[in-house]
Amino acid sequence: MQEQVIPAASAPYSTLLYVLIPLLPFLGFLINGLLNRRLSGTVAGLIGSAAVLGSFLISATLFATFEYPYTVTLFEWIRVGSLQIPFSYQIDQLSLIMLLLVTGVGFLIHVYSIGYMHHDENVGKFFSFLNLFVFSMLVLVLGANFVILFIGWEGVGLCSYLLIGFWNKNTSYNNAAKKAFIINRVGDLGFLLGIFLIYLTFDSVQYAEVFQKASTLQIGTGVVTAITLLLFVGATGKSAQLPLYTWLPDAMAGPTPVSALIHAATMVTAGIYMIIRANVLFTLAPNTLEVIAIIGGATALFAATIGLAQNDIKKVLAYSTVSQLGYMFLALGVMGYSTSLFHVLTHAFFKALMFLGAGSVIHAMSNEQDMRRMGGLRKSLPITFITFLIGCLAIAGIPPFSGFFSKDEILLHVYQHSKALYAVGLFTAFLTAFYMFRLLFLTFFGEFRGTEEQKHHLHESPASMTLPLVVLAILAAVGGFMNAPFFLGEENAYLSNYLAPLFTYSRKLNPAAFGLEVDHATELMLIGLSVGAGVLGIVFAYVQYVSRGVRPAEDEAHRSAPENLVHHKYYIDELYNALFVRPIMGLSRGLYRFVENGIIDPIVNGLGRLTMGGGQLLRYVQTGSVETYLILMVVGIVLVLALNFVKF
Repeated sequence: MQEQVIPAASAPYSTLLYVLIPLLPFLGFLINGLLNRRLSGTVAGLIGSAAVLGSFLISATLFATFEYPYTVTLFEWIRVGSLQIPFSYQIDQLSLIMLLLVTGVGFLIHVYSIGYMHHDENVGKFFSFLNLFVFSMLVLVLGANFVILFIGWEGVGLCSYLLIGFWNKNTSYNNAAKKAFIINRVGDLGFLLGIFLIYLTFDSVQYAEVFQKASTLQIGTGVVTAITLLLFVGATGKSAQLPLYTWLPDAMAGPTPVSALIHAATMVTAGIYMIIRANVLFTLAPNTLEVIAIIGGATALFAATIGLAQNDIKKVLAYSTVSQLGYMFLALGVMGYSTSLFHVLTHAFFKALMFLGAGSVIHAMSNEQDMRRMGGLRKSLPITFITFLIGCLAIAGIPPFSGFFSKDEILLHVYQHSKALYAVGLFTAFLTAFYMFRLLFLTFFGEFRGTEEQKHHLHESPASMTLPLVVLAILAAVGGFMNAPFFLGEENAYLSNYLAPLFTYSRKLNPAAFGLEVDHATELMLIGLSVGAGVLGIVFAYVQYVSRGVRPAEDEAHRSAPENLVHHKYYIDELYNALFVRPIMGLSRGLYRFVENGIIDPIVNGLGRLTMGGGQLLRYVQTGSVETYLILMVVGIVLVLALNFVKF
């Protein structure tokens, strides 16, 4: 299926329809931002939610009537010599699915926020930032070239900074926002260099032109390997992979709906989207794919072990997100492009559900986030408990919930590629089930461990918060059937079949590695191992935290050395502070003291004093006295005559 370039005037729908998809959230941003103090929280929430709902309805219309990929050119944007970059949107299978995901899950998060944020004094500003975030993400997925993608890429980075530090009166929250912004800049530098190299190599940044030219190259071409490694650096920062993952757990400083939006359906999936979009380039670079698979597997396992010993309910979910993103990159590394996107979708359902469920718990517990102070909440929060249980079953890979289908497909791809990476993925599945049900049992089972005041105020969340939970729980329960296991027949792999045209070039370049060929007996065995790992993790968690009633230690003295190591996240933040932050701060202080104060300031101040002194001297000439001016005129004439006389 070849992509068609269609001018806006002859596109299947009016240009306005395509413009409205990102424009509606941007209008919501302007309205709520400009009228922040004049709108009530409910009105601001309705405006923000309606804007995203409008984008979702338009996206659903395009999805329902889609027949073939096309690019809609809105206007000529940049034209410098041979560099031509039109402002154009690409409408194809990948962009349509991402549009539905971003606007659909984004809308539910907006609705949830109406109830969650209604007491906040800056609720209008909050919805304004949420709308701007969705706008940036829509620009990212709609762009038909790498430059427009980069605009959206930077936009979500800016919005994450604004939202993570939304409660900016707290210094630690501001530090978390700055950390996210700075670490993402490290990755973005690599991404930007990759775009420059793409233009130098292919004389274009348009997807269609770049991928068509790339398909004529040989596998393993050095320049393509360099391009893909640089692009992967960008993806590592945006999608929180080793070693640039540390910003994501700290992003929990933002309000819970922000955590759901960033971690589930938008920003952290941008790196995966970019690699899937540029799948031709990555297929040409097997060494880069190997690096992606190894880093993805390492990230999945590393973050899962950290999740075992966290007591903050949102921190557990944060490290779970990092681990699941590692799973997605593991799939990308073995060229399971559609499989990775499948897990992006299912993960968006169950992870948004669990973050919003955690928000419901925090709301009921008067902003308490420590699971050691919870317990027995299933009686007071029945809807939150049931929906959260569905999310936990999904992420643990228990059939027939959505996570089972996507995680099983990832492990199947990895098994064909590398048995060692498969073992890592399988063990990570066990750890995932264990720490997620540890969270569930500590929060919802046993006796309540909070204060009497908290117990007195325990209540289920309002409908504006529980309704999105129910919708997401349904999606988390049945969403996996969009791509049934292969032993049920390839015709039931709806998502893979729908996405197949996106990988035409990749399949031609490497048909042997791209395909998934496994007999049904092996597939059923792998399914059994995957489900068994999940069930074993649940059983271990039940025995530990329900049957035996074990509770996490309150301080370091009651934890073993390995437990302390994991609890402190392997001291990676401290290591980064020692290796990078402190030396840079020391260098900055030295430059300020010796260069700024010792060299630059004296030069600048000296020029200022010289100017002031010259002005002071000239003031003696400007006296305002006519007599003085006549005397100076006579002196000047005499000097001129004298000089002329001497000259002759």
